[in-house]
Amino acid sequence: MINFNDVTIRYAPGHPPVLDAVSFRIADGDLCLVVGRTGSGKSTLLSAINGLVPHFTGGILTGQVTVNGRDTRYNRPRDLADVVGWVPQNPVAGFVTDRVEDEIAYGMEQLGVRPTAMRKRVEETLDVMGIADLRHRPLTELSGGQQQRVAIASVLAAQPRILILDEPTSALDPTAAQDVLGAITTLVHEVGLTVVLSEHRLERVMHAADQMLWLPGDGQVLAGPAAEILMQSSVTPPLTALAHRLGWATSPLSVREARRRVAAEPGLIPPDDARTRGTAPNGTANQPASAVSISELVVRYGTTVAVNGVQLELSPGKTTAIMGRNGAGKSSLLWAIAGAVKSSGQLTVSDADPRTLNPDKVRRLVSLVPQNAPDLLYLPTVERELQQADLESSAAPGTAAGILGDLDVELDHSQDPRDLSEGQRLALVLAIQLTARPAVLLLDEPTRGLDYAMKARLARMVAAFTAADCCVVISTHDVEFVAKVAQRTVLMGEGDIVADGPTREVCTSSAVFSPQIAKVFHPAGLLTVDELPGLSR
Repeated sequence: MINFNDVTIRYAPGHPPVLDAVSFRIADGDLCLVVGRTGSGKSTLLSAINGLVPHFTGGILTGQVTVNGRDTRYNRPRDLADVVGWVPQNPVAGFVTDRVEDEIAYGMEQLGVRPTAMRKRVEETLDVMGIADLRHRPLTELSGGQQQRVAIASVLAAQPRILILDEPTSALDPTAAQDVLGAITTLVHEVGLTVVLSEHRLERVMHAADQMLWLPGDGQVLAGPAAEILMQSSVTPPLTALAHRLGWATSPLSVREARRRVAAEPGLIPPDDARTRGTAPNGTANQPASAVSISELVVRYGTTVAVNGVQLELSPGKTTAIMGRNGAGKSSLLWAIAGAVKSSGQLTVSDADPRTLNPDKVRRLVSLVPQNAPDLLYLPTVERELQQADLESSAAPGTAAGILGDLDVELDHSQDPRDLSEGQRLALVLAIQLTARPAVLLLDEPTRGLDYAMKARLARMVAAFTAADCCVVISTHDVEFVAKVAQRTVLMGEGDIVADGPTREVCTSSAVFSPQIAKVFHPAGLLTVDELPGLSR
């Protein structure tokens, strides 16, 4: 179905190739998972399948890419639209209409699908993606996760034979992600659709992969079964990290498989003190004074109540995770704490109400990295963005660049931020917002688009800020990241707080928000692989 034959792609003469003499084949009806570090070339590989590279992005392609027998050198993306469906990393960038139902129908209109058939497909797709209740909603009023599901639905409705997905679950809560991936795997197994999927949160999808492509970042592409490729790659989801720690030859691809392997080794028993170790401790005693104090906080958008009378006290030197399904009110709560949306009720941040302060004072009091972080980038080069961050924060020259270096993200400072990958742009925005060294740091889905290594570095940065008495609040669907960094977890539902407590207790008692290691070793109460060294075998 998809063949790469000695393919080399570079974006400018003399520059190192992104893909270098790459050859592999993806069979009809396979689900192929593409993995690699941020900037390793995953998006380039995906874009080459439907001809976006080089017809749209530019660059030089040698070798041959064929899709369903069509050579992409002679078939532009529009010529492949009946065969290949494409969902980019940022779904909003691809929207062309105003309402959900219209967006789903738009692609079919361009392909000349008959109105009767179009109506039927719209209904089927709304049901498959579980978004029938959103059909009349404006796209701009949807949460990030809801927008992602609409983007996938708009492509599926055209019924392509090949579906290309770039980070499809990055903005989805665990339940919604499972629903989307369940729909995709059903299309693979029951309809025969070929799916090529790039995903950083491999724990969500690796169990469904027929084949894995690993891009080490040097232009190579290594192809093979996921259980073998994961053990070679620098990309290590929790179950692969467990396999390395315990000396297994291949990586388990599901919690069930890992539990069976653990059960086959009777000596693999967590010690009694497992619950007291790790990066997300139980302890809540001797809490310092509040950095954020909230009482009866309400956020409304017209008739919709996004935050419903919330009461919350957040401490300096602590990391609190805000979790919950898409649309639960997490982002609205963070924006309210930053004083960036209209709210009622009592709110103090370091004894001041950010709603009454000018932006310069708010920046030093509380900084927010929004879910769509690139919205904060507006200058023509990375260097200009970093310099402006130093200037606006009254920081020493090079402060923002130093923070970017701590994230271990190598960027060409002369590059336009719009040409960066999603993960690279997020890292740049993190550096910009952290330059002010705020007392309270709010991160809305900060791991979206980040690989495991970058998430580990972000976790170390979060730890450094809490060690300096910064209050960090993270709204996220990434349960694995929460297990590593958060001492406290708050679950929200329909604008209310439905659970609040130590991360170990909240997450291990939840079937939905429990990390994989907790599930593998249930009921031992472990959260991460880092808690395993004391295990007796």
